[in-house]
Amino acid sequence: MTIGRLAGLVGCGLGVMAINVAITVLYMVVYGHVIDPGHEKAYYDAHVRMAAPYCSIVAGLPLMFFVALWAGGFWGAKLAVPSALIIWGTYAIIDLVSLAAGPSLRMGVMVAVSILTKLAASYAGALVAGGRAG
Repeated sequence: MTIGRLAGLVGCGLGVMAINVAITVLYMVVYGHVIDPGHEKAYYDAHVRMAAPYCSIVAGLPLMFFVALWAGGFWGAKLAVPSALIIWGTYAIIDLVSLAAGPSLRMGVMVAVSILTKLAASYAGALVAGGRAG
């Protein structure tokens, strides 16, 4: 695996993180303007702290699956699983750093669920990509 390919896969992991954050922001915009408008900023701050981990898990599963599927299909069956693991590892490192910023038992459980579900999704995407290419 070349440095350029590795950098591209790390970029994919960062892209999944960025899209996941954007989806959480979009959820909060819809929540604040459509679902439950008219509250103070502190109310929405508290809600996003509760909702963001769930948004990450729900949106992260299909994102990680399709990014791993794309990367595996793009670079072939032989590199599908290693590519998926690099993408997932990049995401997992960022998730673990976020846990270090605000450690709590609830947050630790949510990060663990987030990391494990994304591992399963990326691995499944790599297997599907490997099956298509092979």
